[in-house]
Amino acid sequence: MQFKDYYETLGVPHDATADDIKKAFRKLARKYHPDISKEPDAELRMKEVNEANAVLSDPEKRAAYDQLGRGRHPGEDFRPPPDWDAGFEFTGEGYSPHEAAGFSDFFAELFGRMGGAHGGARRAGGAFRAQGQDHHAKVMLDLEDAFSGATRQISLRVPKVDAQGRVHLETRTLNVKIPRGVYAGQVIRLAGQGEPGTGGAPAGDLLLEVQFRPHRSFRPDGRDLHRTLPVAPWEAALGAVVSVPLPHGSVKVRIPEGAQSGRQLRVRGHGIPGQPPGDLLLDLQVVLPPATTPKARELYESMARELAFDPRAQEGA
Repeated sequence: MQFKDYYETLGVPHDATADDIKKAFRKLARKYHPDISKEPDAELRMKEVNEANAVLSDPEKRAAYDQLGRGRHPGEDFRPPPDWDAGFEFTGEGYSPHEAAGFSDFFAELFGRMGGAHGGARRAGGAFRAQGQDHHAKVMLDLEDAFSGATRQISLRVPKVDAQGRVHLETRTLNVKIPRGVYAGQVIRLAGQGEPGTGGAPAGDLLLEVQFRPHRSFRPDGRDLHRTLPVAPWEAALGAVVSVPLPHGSVKVRIPEGAQSGRQLRVRGHGIPGQPPGDLLLDLQVVLPPATTPKARELYESMARELAFDPRAQEGA
């Protein structure tokens, strides 16, 4: 996938105001509209112009795009970093994956997951009332928080438009209670922390989608936890009971006799807490001690003579 420079597409500078972007879009729309344009590639160019305008005319998408695109060049190979949008606070006015499919893969990759329900509007006693929109943000937590629960201070970047029509980011800081047993993809709802309502209607909510920062040992999958478990050759050959550290505490695990690298052991109920809790899945990896001392070399030479073991015997001639 290639990086798209939406500013270049519209022919505006990176510090363009909202009015500059609107004028540039209207000018290009008149030039490339398929119904009136004589340009041979009018339909394709109009699609590109519409996509650029969809991002740059929206303060939230523009702010996120500017952060992601800093230092990028149009046409370069590009793949958004994992969780690039973590910490951005968006309203519910997003694009569903279906709507995003009308644009390029680049757009769909960045903004296809945005979206949400709008607050309802109604009249009561002749006055217009509209519940505030929900806001959405992705937050990064430590895996350890899922085992113990915690209260964390979370900073969100909120796009704002200044008097000149330029977008800048403000920081919003909240103290959020993280429930024990939270898992990746779970949404924490903070009531009343979204868009203010009008006419006395209630504010919307802030919906925080949980993701975990990369962990040095564990990979979460729902409430299950995966990790590689190194074992010594004698533990694998003879069987053993070993202690496996967890993000919170540890668990004793029995290594079956004759275990091989790549075998997976499932320890039920020792994943992320919940009702029911997840499982711990251990991928065994037999690790050989180095032959860096005379004694170690002597032992390996003795094994080579006495065991008459050929690991390639099953492969045939």
